This record gives sequence, structure tokens and C-alpha cells, in this order.
Amino acid sequence: MTPYDDSPAQAAMTAPRLIDGFGRAVTYLRVSVTDRCDLRCVYCMSEHMTFLPKAQVLTLEEMDRVATTFIGLGVRKLRLTGGEPLVRKGFMELVAGLSRHLRSGALDELTLTTNGTQLAKYAEDLARHGVRRINVSLDTLKPDLFRRLTRGGDVAQVIGGIDAALAAGIAVKINAVALKHDNAAELPDLISWAHQRGCDMTLIETMPLGEIDEDRTDQYLSLKDVRRDLASFWTLEDLAYATGGPARYTRIAETGGRLGFITPLSHNFCESCNRVRLTCTGTLHTCLGRDDASDLRAVIRAGATEAELQQAIFAAIGSKPEGHDFQIARARPAVARHMSTTGG
Repeated sequence: MTPYDDSPAQAAMTAPRLIDGFGRAVTYLRVSVTDRCDLRCVYCMSEHMTFLPKAQVLTLEEMDRVATTFIGLGVRKLRLTGGEPLVRKGFMELVAGLSRHLRSGALDELTLTTNGTQLAKYAEDLARHGVRRINVSLDTLKPDLFRRLTRGGDVAQVIGGIDAALAAGIAVKINAVALKHDNAAELPDLISWAHQRGCDMTLIETMPLGEIDEDRTDQYLSLKDVRRDLASFWTLEDLAYATGGPARYTRIAETGGRLGFITPLSHNFCESCNRVRLTCTGTLHTCLGRDDASDLRAVIRAGATEAELQQAIFAAIGSKPEGHDFQIARARPAVARHMSTTGG
């Protein structure tokens, strides 16, 4: 893959920074490289998904170009997501190309969010290309429950992938969606398991994204309640630690590990939002919980110059909303697109 621009460090020093209408600097870009996944998690996808035709999906070269332009405008953290990013053909070629921004110093971190099923195969290559930290989604350690939640997945495969990443020197953070009737009682064991492996852990409230086959209202679990329950037998100390995302962290004295809480519903994090999302079709969403959209694919495929692409990005950032529109009890989800389409 031919990089679009080999000198983003110089551009980052001279280009205007991306500041939205509320004074928030956008320094974090999440890029969905595919809407496809080898699992079908019940809170993320419908069981029978219709995936996008290839012509609608950005090429790897187009993804590199857009990411490089964002880096030139001051983005310092780049996260690759899906669907499941490791099932995208040529994904490691994209990682290898983008890693040049780590070497130049224009980018602080290149990372990804994965379900872990393919990690055993790719962990060493990821580490070789400068990936130092990844997020792995894992909601349960129980094989039968994992199989049901993912509609057929093998938890042993994911655990093997996590161990492979750790062996390759990659720090792993485990992400779990808190589900009232499925894993709520298991969360302490899952946290302990992660901390025993030296992994950070983050709990996430279920979010109303896309039409699925189950009732999110029935599964919603406030992390305020979870934290109160955990604090009844563990000592939780608030930390100033941050990774650039929305999680608020504590340290658990008894396990020695960090525990994060992502609470878009019980306590939103919009006031400090520093991130935007690019879908695999080239649609830029400046808010996870709004149906805002800017079509960068159309801009690129119309033959846009670099200045024109930058202008399209500036226009999108300028219209970034103040906050999301998530309400778990609403009859229909806040946005129609699925999380797998939006990008993790």
C-alpha cells in the first residue's frame, strides 16, 4: 500500500488544530475498517445481518489517506475498529502503513479494539508494527454463556488470543458490557481474572445503537449501581489516569488493578469528548449518539485535493453536537446504525 503522505509530522506542527464549536480539541480518531465480524453479539448485531458490498467500503489506501489527513490536523491517537478489524483482508498492511506515523512522532498511539478471536494469529505482527496496547471485548468467562451472547463463539479462542497478545508485549484492556440478566453476578470474577493477568478492565453500559433482536431496557444495568455493589467488598480509589477515551478509572486495592467505567447513560462524558469516528464507508460521525454524518468517501472519490479534504473535515468538526441523545427507555434507539457499522 502506498502511503498518501510521508510527512505528517511537519503538517501537524503547521496545520490548525481541530476545535469544535464548544472549544473541545479533537485529537482521537476511531476508524472502522469493516462492518463484518466473526461473532454476532446479541447487544451489537441482529442475528441475520446484511453486510455492505465491497464497492461501498473504503479501500485501504483511502483509509490511510483520511487517517493521515487527520493526523496532519492534530489527531494524536488512532484506534482501528470494526466490526472485527482483524477479519478485514489486508488489515496488517494498513497497520504497517500507518505505523510510519509512530516512527515520525506525529502519532502517539496506534491501537485497536478486537473481539480477540484472531489475536493468536496476529499478536506478534501487531507488536512489531508498534501497537503497544489493545482493547479486547469479553463479557463472560463461562463457555455456554459466551456461546449464547456471541451466537456461537468460543471463549477459549479469545482467552488464547489475549494470552498471545500479552506474550508479545502488548498491554490488554478487557472491555465488558454490563448486562443485567446475563453477566451482572459474574462481573467481580471477570474483574479479578483480568487483574490476575495484569490486564486493566473497563465496564460499559449497554447503548441504544441500531435495531437488534432483544430488549435493551430489560438488560440495562447502571454502572452507578455496579460500582456501589463492588465498593461493598472492595476498596475503590479514584484515579486521574486516562487513556484518551471516555472511561473514568479507579484502582481496586485488593486486586491491585485498574477498573474503568464508561457511563453514557447514567453519567455522560460529552463535556470532555475529544473523538470522532470514521465508518468503513467513509462516513464521519462526530458523535456516537447522534445521526450526524459527513460523507468523506464522496469527497475523496470526487478527486478532492488535500486542502478540499481538510475543509470537509473542518466543516464536520464545526458541527459536532454538544452531547449525545442516548435514552435507554426510548421506544426506538437514538441512532439507527449498529455499533458494528459505527466502529466499536
